[in-house]
Amino acid sequence: MSKPVVAVLRTRPETVLEDYHTLLNLAGYQDVIAKDADTALKINISWHFFFPGSSTTPWQLEGVIRALKRDGYRAELIHGCHNRTVVIDAHLGERENKQLPVIQAHGLRNVHIYEGEEWIDIREAVGDLTKKFRCLNDVYPDGFMIPRRFIGENIIHLPTVKTHVFTTMTGAMKNAFGGLLNERRHWTHPVIHETLVDLLMIQQKIHRGVFAVMDGTFAGDGPGPRCMIPHVKNVILAGADQVAVDAVAARLMGMDPLSIKFIRLALDLGLGCGDPREITIVGDVAAASENWRFVGPFHKMTFASRMQHKIYWGRLRRPLEWSLKTVLAPWAYVASVVYHDSFWYPLKAKALMRDALSSPWGRLFRNWEHTAADERGYPVVADPGADVQRSGLSALVRSIGILGMCLKEAPEFAMRRHRRIQNSEVRIQTGRPA
Repeated sequence: MSKPVVAVLRTRPETVLEDYHTLLNLAGYQDVIAKDADTALKINISWHFFFPGSSTTPWQLEGVIRALKRDGYRAELIHGCHNRTVVIDAHLGERENKQLPVIQAHGLRNVHIYEGEEWIDIREAVGDLTKKFRCLNDVYPDGFMIPRRFIGENIIHLPTVKTHVFTTMTGAMKNAFGGLLNERRHWTHPVIHETLVDLLMIQQKIHRGVFAVMDGTFAGDGPGPRCMIPHVKNVILAGADQVAVDAVAARLMGMDPLSIKFIRLALDLGLGCGDPREITIVGDVAAASENWRFVGPFHKMTFASRMQHKIYWGRLRRPLEWSLKTVLAPWAYVASVVYHDSFWYPLKAKALMRDALSSPWGRLFRNWEHTAADERGYPVVADPGADVQRSGLSALVRSIGILGMCLKEAPEFAMRRHRRIQNSEVRIQTGRPA
């Protein structure tokens, strides 16, 4: 059996578009992504506010789209793909992270899978594969729904290189989490590693082709995927084996991939290769051999991440975890928004972003709307450009609106509204009084 291939390249703004085209072809993406099928570009938004390393970068998205079009993929069969969470506003995020202008400039469809898309029962989608699930049958004994449009589509995941307080690192495999599970995905957090393995099984069953393109121009260390310490690393990587891509990214960050539970489980189940010794690196082998010596997500966790660990795996699990599966769950959504959006980002983000924003990538991001690309990339941007729009008081004010959104969109409340509407319709049809 041939070894999986992961392509790794160093890059810079002046050559990043050409580098992405080279990267995808080194990794053999045309052998995986069929040209006659719809292709979803699964955009990652870990925070609706911009924070270096947290979400898909605009040059990552631009580079992949240009590579696809250059290699003969039709624009009408390519679309941006977003999921929603109760604490992340995807519409705000695609604007603040400057992803939406890229999609619009190429005239692509922009699909938010929670808005007007049909979802079908997992048993209808994958049949007897459900019998092999490690945990999802226990988490959702009545089953769960996935987007119908995913069946038969190609999917290209667009994660970034970063740590995660639940899964140690996050990348190709976890990027499917938001797209394949509904708003009750937080029910899986106690068994998050097993969940990622089940989701990889589903992807391999339903998608025509699965590929990942990971951006490490910025990379995030610390208690990710939000409250991180950003670093400029100038590396991009790609591959068809989602497990192998994550393993290479983990090793770059200084982690032992086989010590990360979801990578080890996926390897043991034959879903991919998590052993770096069995992965063929193409491109810049020296870049792939770097060790960034990240401290990881558990060295200095935030108050919010410490509380999450206690609720899901510690002494608060018995008194509190049950409430997250009831109508009381929105307390957790409110707490997350207040901590991350109303407190941490306004008070701490700007100082932590300063060095990254003064880098060539930071200047490119700040000048994105006013910087024209050539065929290879973006010319040197000397002007520091406008400051990040959402910081300090501006972020605090915007967080109030996000707090309202998370309460309005909370599935626990939405279900009660849906039931009231159904009951009203029944009363109207039967002529019963209210």
